[in-house]
Amino acid sequence: MTLVRWNHWHEIDTLQRQINRLFDEDSVPATGWVRNFPRVPAAELSETEEAIQLKLEVPGIEAKDLDVQVTEDTVSIVGERKQETKTEENGTTRSEFHYGKFQRIIPLPARIQNTSVTAEYKDGILNLTLPKTEAEKNKVVKVNLN
Repeated sequence: MTLVRWNHWHEIDTLQRQINRLFDEDSVPATGWVRNFPRVPAAELSETEEAIQLKLEVPGIEAKDLDVQVTEDTVSIVGERKQETKTEENGTTRSEFHYGKFQRIIPLPARIQNTSVTAEYKDGILNLTLPKTEAEKNKVVKVNLN
């Protein structure tokens, strides 16, 4: 009989792989909309001297189903997708409903004037213009060298 040394790290590694497999997107049934709509919307953040621009991709969601809240240092977006498809073929009606709720909180790189935020929503893209506070605008000062 051969003795094998027990490695407790191997057990933990096996458990980790099983947990990862449980939450792997490939194990979610591919109903079409799950793969095309991530759990949280993609975001793009850009910064100028005057403002922060935030662009969020939320296709298939109407503006009334979005809740956007802005503080001086974060943006919170909560939305819900409600989609219904109905097809009729050869006297058979097929109806599918897709619902999904998401929430995303985005920390901002600078303090903003949350009372002066402007928003535009068009074609599934939410654009927020977040003007910086005066103190943030003056944070960087150019130093002249002699």
